[in-house]
Amino acid sequence: MSKPNVVWAFENMLNSCAMSEIALVHDALPFWGGAEQVLVSLLNVFPRTPVFTLLYNQARFRGTPLEGQDIRPSFIDRLPGVYADHYRFAPLFPTAIEGLDVRGYPVVISLNYAVAHGVRTTPEQVHIGYTFTPLRHAWQNYSRFLAGLRGPKKVLARWGLNYLRAWDVRAAARVTHFVAISHWVAGLIAQAYGRSAEVIYPPVEVDRFAPLTPRADYYILVSRMAPHKKVPVVVEAFARLGLPLLVVGTGEEWAQVEALARRAPNIQLLGWQADDKLPDLLGRAKAFVHLAEDDFGIALVEAQAAGCPVIALGRGGARETVVDGQTGLLFAEQTVDGVMQAVRAFEQSAIRWDVRAIRRNAERFSRARFEREMQDLVARKVEGK
Repeated sequence: MSKPNVVWAFENMLNSCAMSEIALVHDALPFWGGAEQVLVSLLNVFPRTPVFTLLYNQARFRGTPLEGQDIRPSFIDRLPGVYADHYRFAPLFPTAIEGLDVRGYPVVISLNYAVAHGVRTTPEQVHIGYTFTPLRHAWQNYSRFLAGLRGPKKVLARWGLNYLRAWDVRAAARVTHFVAISHWVAGLIAQAYGRSAEVIYPPVEVDRFAPLTPRADYYILVSRMAPHKKVPVVVEAFARLGLPLLVVGTGEEWAQVEALARRAPNIQLLGWQADDKLPDLLGRAKAFVHLAEDDFGIALVEAQAAGCPVIALGRGGARETVVDGQTGLLFAEQTVDGVMQAVRAFEQSAIRWDVRAIRRNAERFSRARFEREMQDLVARKVEGK
């Protein structure tokens, strides 16, 4: 049976790299992070593809693979002070994303943790929504966000969140096919939108990491110091345990973490570390400790690529990336006591950690695998399967 014309057109497009047929829509580009690694991988598959986004802080992307790409920001990018705190303009995000003109592109791929899936498309376009998480404040963090507010502020915030929920559901209807970064996120998509989603795990640069010898006696934590990452809780636990912990990362809770570490000589704060430093730190660590409920958790996979066992909260993406009892230990309580009990269990465990098996588990999440799966998925969806 001959292939439909649209399939031939898509294959010719890939072969010729004439990427005017595809548009990528990314929430925002304020700084380099995990979502931007996914964007770069898609640009490897579909080179010279335009990237539409809310804002693009060019200075933060000098020397990265995104420098020099065809990036087209919305009017948000021209607002005063937007690079310092773009979330101040969150009420404008729906209007801005809907104003991006992706007409004329038969295939639109949105990379969404906020509003990118809300870009306006037509029934004739194939819109693939690669979703890191449904709009977090409107769904998972709804109650927690309101809990700290009182009086008129709480009333106004509830109204705003309800508006975002309603808009988010309407926006989700514009997506032809949802793709989730984990089965955990696929479940969140089903709860929020009543839609099913395929799962394609995000790309991890596993080839940057390798097990090293000799291993050292320190534990390690690599994380942004944002509230939901619970870094102070881990630091407090190790301050009580007296075991050596290296903490890599910076963020809004730095002062709190520094104050806790100041009274614990067993804890070293390394701050931000360049990418070329992490392979050695992870490749020699005794174990990697993680307390956040992440939607996927790239850092957990990077640790395993370095042959480093993971001690992690058994929620979210960790249940899909860590094999409990083989590549790490999962625990239940997101508390100081929970961390302490898990680390003690690790210390007392009779498990002989096979660094080669830990490394093999990480290889399931390689960049090459992601790029192959995404190219196959786009071809299938264009064909109508």
